[in-house]
Amino acid sequence: MLSQTLVDVAMGRKPAEMVIKNGVWVCVQTGELLPQTDIAISAGRVAYVGENADHAIGPQTQVIHADGAYLVPGLLDGHMHVESGMLTVTEFVRAVAPRGTTGMFVDPHEIANVFGLKGVKLMVDEAAKQPIHVWVQVPSCVPSAPGLETPGASIGPADVTEAMTWPGIIGLGEVMNFPGVYMGDEKMHAEIHATTHAGKVIGGHYASHDLGLPFHGYVAGGPEDDHEGTCAEDAIARARQGMKPMLRYGSAWQDVAAQVKAITEVGMDARRFLLCTDDSHAETLIHEGHMDRVLRHAIQQGLPPVTAIQMMTINTAEHFGVSREMGLIAPGRWADVLLVRDLENFHAETVIARGQILAQDGKWQRDLPAYPYPAWVRQSVRLPRPLTGRDFRLSAEGHDPLATVNVIGVIENQAPTRRLRMEVPVEDDEVHLPEPGSAPQGSPLSDVAKIALIDRHHNTGKVSMGLVSGFRLTEKCAIASTVAHDCHNMLVIGTNDAYMAQAANYLLEIGGGQVVIKDGKVIGQVQLEIAGLMSTEHASIVAEKAASVLAGFKACGCDINNPNMTMSLLALVVIPELRISDKGLVDVTRFQFVPVVE
Repeated sequence: MLSQTLVDVAMGRKPAEMVIKNGVWVCVQTGELLPQTDIAISAGRVAYVGENADHAIGPQTQVIHADGAYLVPGLLDGHMHVESGMLTVTEFVRAVAPRGTTGMFVDPHEIANVFGLKGVKLMVDEAAKQPIHVWVQVPSCVPSAPGLETPGASIGPADVTEAMTWPGIIGLGEVMNFPGVYMGDEKMHAEIHATTHAGKVIGGHYASHDLGLPFHGYVAGGPEDDHEGTCAEDAIARARQGMKPMLRYGSAWQDVAAQVKAITEVGMDARRFLLCTDDSHAETLIHEGHMDRVLRHAIQQGLPPVTAIQMMTINTAEHFGVSREMGLIAPGRWADVLLVRDLENFHAETVIARGQILAQDGKWQRDLPAYPYPAWVRQSVRLPRPLTGRDFRLSAEGHDPLATVNVIGVIENQAPTRRLRMEVPVEDDEVHLPEPGSAPQGSPLSDVAKIALIDRHHNTGKVSMGLVSGFRLTEKCAIASTVAHDCHNMLVIGTNDAYMAQAANYLLEIGGGQVVIKDGKVIGQVQLEIAGLMSTEHASIVAEKAASVLAGFKACGCDINNPNMTMSLLALVVIPELRISDKGLVDVTRFQFVPVVE
């Protein structure tokens, strides 16, 4: 039995398989740094941690000399979407494990919106094959806002109840339909009940600035964490109501600096807070990092290194009820240990997961075979015919020469948008935007482009049109993407109707992904053949191709941070203020459709 083996190693009756000598133990359970510490490992678990483990060393024991390096528990990401990295689970692990991530809590609601429960099961099965810990949450809101969008599939209470019995399921994914919770929607409460009955964690997503009765009603419904806060007041309110604020620092949504003040200035107990990424772009993962990147940033905001490490190790493990297994270096836990020379400039020198050395100096030390995806998951982009420029006409009949329009206003590095109102010119009964670069500098019209949401799931060819501001496109161009949270229909923005059609048709041809068209030529593209969301290629290759999309945005005049991730949220009809769906323009503050042209 495992317990007997660990006791025998701890007592010196059996040799350990691995012993780490002379490190500084980052003891997250007490907040201490303890020098001259050894760790004895057997059966992938910690058997002994203390001043001297020589009694556990035998002829076959692998001895690692830490030479004073810090011994840090493996880092855990408490909330994230693998699909946002444009990578499969395997390739995401390939990218992040060498940087010190040894556990992830994954909500696969992206693939669920394309393929439903069978898509979730595919992710669960792949997660089980990984050399690190990948827990999966059952998506709760597919669609994210019933009646306001049409995804490729749906998930209901019966599906949630079934999935709660699967090995590897840790809880319910972020409950994005927050009005449904506080208004007593039966579907949402049935899913929450199924999760509670299974004894698992309910993920939160309260994307509203209203901290009055709706917020209190939402918390009373059962969600236990929330990553949608954007200011210190949000974090404070959630912590006081018993939720775990998840401070996120992804590629584009960067809310740590504002919310961490609840700890550094207000003095709240950091053990109630978690750190997460939510959405990380492949290019970010390869060139900047994953949870190690979050850790460095959090420390720069004034958190003590040990506190920041607690927020992505033991805090996360305790929140999900797995601290008996991981999240700290202690006997009986999985031996997930990082050797690190500098806690503030955090880079993992050696990564050990489940008692095996996975990476050394950022390089893999073992094989990580690709996961065999079935053919059906590669067939997700359906249009009845190629599109033309006429499909992107925005009607304004009867409004000649000017029309008042509602425009989606993006906010750099934040998920929320603004609802803007502008006057635009009308010619021949359609909105006629100025040629790129021709509007007077400083004019609102100098930064307005068309946006289209195209049904790619049901072969209807339906195109929903709108306007967007904030990308600062100055060239004749178009960008198309089958990554369009959460319905993941095809999203296109552009300053030229013909190029918008060209971009959409290109994605139809390659089976999904992202593409940038400028002056009629493809200048950036990444193919995402798995559900139109993920590539099976290695993370470094995907990162290179994704970087070409970012370069394409820049060539079109867009200079905002990670614009493709900002674009991908423009169809997410659960985050205020204004979004687009296949059914029209949605005012998310009221959950009502509004006209583009008033």
